[in-house]
Amino acid sequence: MRYVLSLSLTEQMAKELNSYAKITGRNKSDILKESLSNYLWEIKFKETRKRLSVKAKKAGFLTEDDVFKAVS
Repeated sequence: MRYVLSLSLTEQMAKELNSYAKITGRNKSDILKESLSNYLWEIKFKETRKRLSVKAKKAGFLTEDDVFKAVS
């Protein structure tokens, strides 16, 4: 099922979107869908990282080097 969404952009954002769509040959809808998908993924990633960092610290993983040493 598809949903239609109406979106208001500032004039500057609209100009940038139009320019990017023209340069890449992509339609604006696809660009915005991809952007929203990436944004939602990033939010989920940050939430997961925040939640797991507490557990990692308790387990003694304080740096990326600690993680690397554990998996190497």
